[in-house]
Amino acid sequence: MFTFKQFVVEQDRCAMKIGTDGVLLGAWAPIDNHPFSILDIGTGTGIIALMLAQRSAAQQIDALEIDEAAYEQATDNFENSPWNDRLFCFHAGLDEFIEEPEDEYDLIVSNPPFYSEDYKTENESRDLARFQDAMPFEQLLEAADLLLSENGIFAVIIPFKEEENFMALANEFELYPLKITRVKGTPTTEIKRSLLAFSRNETTDLPIDELVIETARHVYTPEYIELTKDFYLKM
Repeated sequence: MFTFKQFVVEQDRCAMKIGTDGVLLGAWAPIDNHPFSILDIGTGTGIIALMLAQRSAAQQIDALEIDEAAYEQATDNFENSPWNDRLFCFHAGLDEFIEEPEDEYDLIVSNPPFYSEDYKTENESRDLARFQDAMPFEQLLEAADLLLSENGIFAVIIPFKEEENFMALANEFELYPLKITRVKGTPTTEIKRSLLAFSRNETTDLPIDELVIETARHVYTPEYIELTKDFYLKM
């Protein structure tokens, strides 16, 4: 169980536990366009959708999860939250969800499966959660293009080494970068993650910044504290 300031997340049935990536995206995803509707693709525990329910006034927050155990867990986490009237989880894969799209979304977020390397473990549901085979970037971008409202924002967190490739693919779908934050664990380590936000409108002035999480073990930077303080109990 993971206790945040305004909600609790149970994660015993989820292959992918709550990690920094999900919390980063949930806290960072731009809501400047005052989204009415939000979609979280591959919700896992539901953490990102829950954070966005806390941060925004969105009336419709839908989440999508293909793994049955994770779907049930996310549904329970939504029902036990203060925003259960605004959160809904679909048990479906992205491909079936976009076959008959009924809604457009003002904000779409995803912490997609990463490791596209050939490495697999014995735990199939963890592999499904971690591997890109389950949700290739092209499929994710195609869905974003299909489901994003005219002034919508699409936000993801991906490995930094995939950033260039992801941006090129997004460009093919006429999704243009709106904001980029590159994440490092400590000041001396390499950039590990990219937080990317896209919209349908090209911008000439693209803000790019860097976020360092800690200066030493459990010594968090002021920037990271500022970003996550509304969520973590001890921030």
